[in-house]
Amino acid sequence: MKIFRILLLLALLFLYRIGFSQQKSFRIHTLVFYNFENLFDTINDPHTDDDEWTPMGSQRWTSKKYHQKLESLARVLIETGKPENSNSPTFIGCSEIENRGVLEDLVLQPKMVLQDYGIIHFDSPDKRGIDVALLFQKKYFLPTSYANIPLYIYKKEVEIQELVTPLEDSDQNEAVTTYDNRVFTRDQLLVTGFLDGEEINIIVNHWPSRSGGEKKSSPFREAAGMLNRKIIDSLQKINPDAKVITLGDLNDGPFNNSIKKALGAKAKKQDVPEFGIYNPFEEMAKKGLGTIAFRDSWDIFDQIMVTQSLIKNDFSTYQYWKAGIFNKSYLIQNSGQYKGYPKRHSATEVGFSDHFPVYIYLIKEAK
Repeated sequence: MKIFRILLLLALLFLYRIGFSQQKSFRIHTLVFYNFENLFDTINDPHTDDDEWTPMGSQRWTSKKYHQKLESLARVLIETGKPENSNSPTFIGCSEIENRGVLEDLVLQPKMVLQDYGIIHFDSPDKRGIDVALLFQKKYFLPTSYANIPLYIYKKEVEIQELVTPLEDSDQNEAVTTYDNRVFTRDQLLVTGFLDGEEINIIVNHWPSRSGGEKKSSPFREAAGMLNRKIIDSLQKINPDAKVITLGDLNDGPFNNSIKKALGAKAKKQDVPEFGIYNPFEEMAKKGLGTIAFRDSWDIFDQIMVTQSLIKNDFSTYQYWKAGIFNKSYLIQNSGQYKGYPKRHSATEVGFSDHFPVYIYLIKEAK
């Protein structure tokens, strides 16, 4: 009997080793989105409403505070996506940045400088001067085209400019008639390029706020969703297998009309039709998770969604693996009125942001 048990154990160990040796290895890349919440430099820009973020402004925004903010953001960005991926994020979509200069300061932070991040950024017409941008690791991603696509919305009527030229030339779009009631908001940034030789399209968003109330402002975000869908449709018309990732602070949760109807996102992979969009953050929202809190109520405004071409079971090309919210304890306020909320900037402390970052992984079978 004892000999039999020994032989059985040896057989099991043999089978385990065979199985282990047959495990596949994968290349992995992390994509992050993070709302930096008021990443302003200390210099007054006469063309934007940034007065409070100056040394003499209401925030008393000094050089010391600014560099502490940069250091804090760098820590978060480098750690997001670990331990599943030991490498820092390949892509970082970001919002609430004042200009390209603050991004140049960010990527030169000691925690980030060795990663050699490139920057894609355009100034937007937002009245506060805040923009969206994409950071990328140059050793993995080669951008081939990028464009800032404006969202035209008005207080009395919501309109979206028709794109009259191909997306690769979209910075030459035809101008629309000017209305006095235009709401100036962030452009949608489209970046196309090659990730390890494979074409990927990324759209970075910061949709219109809920200023004036959620219901009243909802048509503006629905218009943003429609523009996002139009961009994706245009890419898929050029290439039916186009891999598109849209990410950002949408100022709406996964169940709102801007995402469910205008963009047409689905919560379950099996429900995503051809050319459709999958939103992994809807299931997280159902579980009560959140990226932002207001009056003790959580929602997921920060989301990353992918087209159906990225949720197939063929891992010979890059595919979506899984998603998450980066909400480590050091990012959470641990005392006071806002205990449990994201630790943001206050009169006494330079925090991180009022949002948690979100991330997804792309994986591909290594050859």
